[in-house]
Amino acid sequence: MKRLSMTMMAGMVLLAANAQVKGNAGYPISPVPFTSVKVVENSFWGQRLEASRNVTIPLAFSKCESEGRYKNFERAVHPSDDYNVTKLMPFSFDDTDPYKTIEGASYILQTYPDAKLKAYIDSVLGIIAPAQEPDGYLYTARTMNPKHPHNWAGKERWSKEEDLSHELYNLGHMVEGAVAHYQATGSRKFLDIAIRYADCVVKEVGDKPGQACVVPGHQIAEMALCRLYLVTGNRKYLDEAKFFLDYRGKTSIKQEYSQSHKPVVDQDEAVGHAVRAAYMYAGMADVAALTGDSAYIHAIDNIWDNIVCKKLYITGGIGATASGEAFGPNYYLPNMSAYCETCAAIGNVYVNYRLFLLHGESKYYDVLERSLYNGLISGVSLDGGGFFYPNPLESMGQHQRQPWFGCACCPSNICRFIPSLPGYVYAVKDRNVYVNLFLSNSSTLKVAGKDVALTQATEYPYDGDVRLTINKNSAGQFALKIRVPGWVKNKPVPSDLYSYSDNKRLGYYISVNGTEIGSDNGCITEDGYFTITRKWKKNDVVKIHFDMEPRTVRANNLVEEDRGMVEIERGPLVYCAEWPDNKFDIKNIIINQNPKFDIAEQTLDAFIPEASKQKLTAYKGMRIKTLSTNAQTLAFDKAGRLATTDVKLTLIPYYAWCHRGNGDMKVWLAQDLKATRPAEPATLASTSKVASSMNIPALSSINDRLVPKDGSDRSIPYAHWWPKKASTEWISYDFEKEAKVQSCTVYWFDDQPWGGCSVPKSWKVYYKDNSGNWTPVEGADAYPLAKGAACTVNFEPVTTKALKLEVTLPDNLSAGIFEWSVR
Repeated sequence: MKRLSMTMMAGMVLLAANAQVKGNAGYPISPVPFTSVKVVENSFWGQRLEASRNVTIPLAFSKCESEGRYKNFERAVHPSDDYNVTKLMPFSFDDTDPYKTIEGASYILQTYPDAKLKAYIDSVLGIIAPAQEPDGYLYTARTMNPKHPHNWAGKERWSKEEDLSHELYNLGHMVEGAVAHYQATGSRKFLDIAIRYADCVVKEVGDKPGQACVVPGHQIAEMALCRLYLVTGNRKYLDEAKFFLDYRGKTSIKQEYSQSHKPVVDQDEAVGHAVRAAYMYAGMADVAALTGDSAYIHAIDNIWDNIVCKKLYITGGIGATASGEAFGPNYYLPNMSAYCETCAAIGNVYVNYRLFLLHGESKYYDVLERSLYNGLISGVSLDGGGFFYPNPLESMGQHQRQPWFGCACCPSNICRFIPSLPGYVYAVKDRNVYVNLFLSNSSTLKVAGKDVALTQATEYPYDGDVRLTINKNSAGQFALKIRVPGWVKNKPVPSDLYSYSDNKRLGYYISVNGTEIGSDNGCITEDGYFTITRKWKKNDVVKIHFDMEPRTVRANNLVEEDRGMVEIERGPLVYCAEWPDNKFDIKNIIINQNPKFDIAEQTLDAFIPEASKQKLTAYKGMRIKTLSTNAQTLAFDKAGRLATTDVKLTLIPYYAWCHRGNGDMKVWLAQDLKATRPAEPATLASTSKVASSMNIPALSSINDRLVPKDGSDRSIPYAHWWPKKASTEWISYDFEKEAKVQSCTVYWFDDQPWGGCSVPKSWKVYYKDNSGNWTPVEGADAYPLAKGAACTVNFEPVTTKALKLEVTLPDNLSAGIFEWSVR
């Protein structure tokens, strides 16, 4: 009770102390807040917001209840030496799940006022607030058992911040959620909690005597503190954010993984953990924009160039490898093993949004839009209840949407991002209004301090027509700056990493009140916007038309994985081939040299689970547009000759894949013979039924006849027994009929040093005898243990109906297999 009273008193003092920030302290370009934009319900984004409101956010709150997130705060109010903290909370950042869910719910509250939801949030804050210590520190991983905190927490505050404690990461998500809640509701209940924790950090973490001189091990506090500065006007939060960046590369831990290998102003390449990196780059862009620091501007511009020119997936995803969930080397963009974490796509949006607010150029929104419509919303199902952690560009069934994750960063991040979308549509600078995204909405903006009301009506991203109406203008003359997307201007991305290969030239036109705008009263300016300056009147109508046709895209030839292949897109949407629409092996197709595409429509009914249809209505009547084209499949026949078969290939938007079960999917499709992968003749192994000692999603990869180029190859699927360790596991083949065998070859999967698998300690081969018993083969010459290479064992021939590998896992790691062939 004493702790709560002190907390309330501190909040009363802060209520008067933190005024709104003055206008000249913000970004060069002013965001139009989410509170000013209302998305139309029966629209592309209206459907996504409804799914967030009715499925994702309730699910996230229910997981906070069932997984003990709220209990952690309750335990922190009544600490005990008996709590096994690491067992009670698997991750030291579990506190952020409620923070992120409150943030998403707050955005939703603004769009869809809901007294019950508001009351529920207040009740959650009633659980969180008492857990805060008198000086503002709030980190349940320590405070529920101060003598024996979480294994990642360290003995003292901040002592393991640069490693695993996530104390400052927790602060960052707390602040982000608190600011959203304050802006949506006007209540300071959460904001004051966040301010007190931020003040504790400012007091205890820094470069002054007696302070802990550490920087965040997982970034986000930087961008969050900049946001808190903008809301409160208190410069100390911006200064703390800049300290966290200034001292990177100067403290105890120096590693690329967390971008602490050198000072941020000396960095010019995106490296390490992609989510940490993106959050840090967003913070750098914030500091650059809010302070005008030229060294920061130069550094973040160089890093952005590196990503967009060498490390960006065509889906807008970032983070090529599961090893460290990290960026790979320049031009390393594998498809099957692409990590492209959902959180990283969200981070990519954050970076590009802030760089737009700094520089005002449309190219940043070109990257943002590509990520938004592809690599980001692919991370959550259309009904809002199924999630991807990684978002690969090719699959053989080893990926499937999950209802939640133990490490719930991606679902809870989606939970907070989708409802925030209204805040990304418009921006204002002086007497310039930027129209950055095209979606049906109504909004009221401030231009030179006066109200301007707009509405947009469009079926974008499936249609290139946008109707923009001026409903009110109290500001007189101003410039309307309409972004002409890069895909219209023949630039998939603002670099040479990808280029259109079909020689098409799309056009566009813009009219005002029925009169097409010519060069005398409107034009594309250097910033990439079509700018129309006039004294706008009520009911003025601007019609925008962008030609929207299917296009083929080639990657820079330095991207080895995509050589000889094309990606197909239409407007901002990347398309993919998926198994339910194509009754043939899509891995073995070759696209025509000059493909022609037909466009069709498909309802969303097949993409929405029956259980969710009772909670959703906006999907009804909505459709996706599919593409189809003539293609061929290639396969070797029984005589070993290459044969082709004409097929009709159907493509769906990438964001919609894996809604109808898991199976084959491809974004990049062969167009050159050198890129084809003809189907191999059937083998004894490929026609066998596979079984394992545990449920393995990618079990079919064991006998798919694909072998790795080397131990680091991630272009083909693999199966593993993770999280099993130090156990004996097995995998077996049941042959279609009895066969004589005398040799096995295994390619072991090993993702060390970052992953959880290594080559096994040992392995043996067994066959099923006439009595149905498993019997060791005799005369085995060797059981090799090489990473990603052919490990062959020869033995005395046996005639059997089944074969089994018995595998002894390493003591502290698991093991996996690329391929197992039998002769």
